[in-house]
Amino acid sequence: MIAVTLDRPWLKVRLPRPMRVLSWAPVGAGFRSADTILWREVRNADLTPGFDAEGWLAGQMPDPGAVAMLTSRDVSTFLQGTARVEGITAACVVTAGLSNAESVGRRLPYHTADESSGYGTINIAVVLDAALTEAAQIEALSVAVQARTAAVIAGGLDLPTGIATGTGTDCIALACDAGEGRYAGLHTAAGEAIGAAVRDTMTRAVADWLAWREAKRAALHHDDP
Repeated sequence: MIAVTLDRPWLKVRLPRPMRVLSWAPVGAGFRSADTILWREVRNADLTPGFDAEGWLAGQMPDPGAVAMLTSRDVSTFLQGTARVEGITAACVVTAGLSNAESVGRRLPYHTADESSGYGTINIAVVLDAALTEAAQIEALSVAVQARTAAVIAGGLDLPTGIATGTGTDCIALACDAGEGRYAGLHTAAGEAIGAAVRDTMTRAVADWLAWREAKRAALHHDDP
């Protein structure tokens, strides 16, 4: 259904054909026809308050027509997942870091991450083989967001403001064909497929990041004089 190519600092998800992509990505936000969704890995030191992420990323694009997201998470940690419900398939690709995590409704000061965990974020591409109206695609994207949030909450990352529900820089891009499908909520096969694919893959990605963070902290502690 999709082809994933890793060539750090880029991660490329090639769609089966040009599709309508909905996202709030730094490049290609809103509704956009595209056949590729990109990740660009950057260094933690680049992510400063004055960094023009959108302008810089647009100038770096190997495919100007793609939708592109930005992360300081190692893109080689990406995970894939699929789910099929009543003949409808959803596929997703996830990179996840939680070091700039937030609990929704109460934000933390900027750059609260410690040196053991960098400035990770969550980036997700979802591809659905059902044809939807624009309104239904917005509903489908909301299901992907719910699945992301449920997986992060289940990870149990405690913050001073509460349990983490996401990060301050999460981005999700959802691709499908344009069509007459009017609904894609939790009662639908499309919504179930999206939710299952994203929730399972995000659950694995969160577990991987938590294990990575603990290993990094243990190594830093071991190196302390």
